[in-house]
Amino acid sequence: MSEPFKHITVLLNEAVSALSVQHNGCYIDGTFGRGGHSRLVLEQLAGTGQLFGFDKDPQAIQTGLALADEQANFQIIQSSFAQMAQAMAVRNKLGQINGILLDLGVSSPQLDDAERGFSFMHDGPLDMRMNPNEGVSAADWINTATEEDIARVFKDYGEERFAKRMARAIVVRRQEQAFTRTADLAQVITEANPAWEKGRHPATRAFQGLRIHVNNELGDLEAGLEAALACLSVGGRLAVISFHSLEDRIVKQFMRRKAKGEADNLPRNLPIIPAKFEPEIKLIGKPVYASEQEVKENPRSRSAVMRIAEKLK
Repeated sequence: MSEPFKHITVLLNEAVSALSVQHNGCYIDGTFGRGGHSRLVLEQLAGTGQLFGFDKDPQAIQTGLALADEQANFQIIQSSFAQMAQAMAVRNKLGQINGILLDLGVSSPQLDDAERGFSFMHDGPLDMRMNPNEGVSAADWINTATEEDIARVFKDYGEERFAKRMARAIVVRRQEQAFTRTADLAQVITEANPAWEKGRHPATRAFQGLRIHVNNELGDLEAGLEAALACLSVGGRLAVISFHSLEDRIVKQFMRRKAKGEADNLPRNLPIIPAKFEPEIKLIGKPVYASEQEVKENPRSRSAVMRIAEKLK
């Protein structure tokens, strides 16, 4: 299948290196996308080595099916990585995965294809769903949600300080005409934004919040992190690449909590720490950022941060 929209994989070598791939190991690419990370993992597998890819996007699934035809040790699964534990359980792989990679957020092809409805830069149908065949579109939600809910989504998920003004403008406008196009919504949000940030489109934060809400991205992330621990074998690696502060905060807090355990909540003189209070993971190295060269070649990598952990028990 031809791919008119190019995707440049972020932190390609760093992420695959973080998994410490074993030739006969079993791995999960929880965000297959266009398969950049997966292909590099597959190059390092041999013998009984296996790789499972997850994605919601039908276009990504088509790419994955083509790769599966080429690579017998690869399987693509159309599902959120939040369901990876169930998927591995039915394949008798739960607790046997040696490494899991999550590359969060929206891919370049999704952003660049106006017909997907993610972009405020190019006009297209207001959709924003990773899987256009499931869930509620951005248009359906923005045309029916309460003013309070719209403001909450813009503020909580987009970190937009003018969320209330934007929500009010949207509700007033939709009484005359429903929103169906990205450019239309972006224009209303732009006019409601009284303080434009240099170098940032006035609708950026609101569109981010709407996209995160429509796809339940943060809910999937929280569930996916727990699922990843259930899937990993002892010594297995988890590498997560985040692109904005909300994602990274969830990942950082999850890893710190699991690395710390709950021992601090116990009496200091307790002679034996119960197993359930012991650390479940250890943190591997410091957060990894894109190099200057990568940022120069791919500006979208500028905000990327990768955190790595290893399962202890």
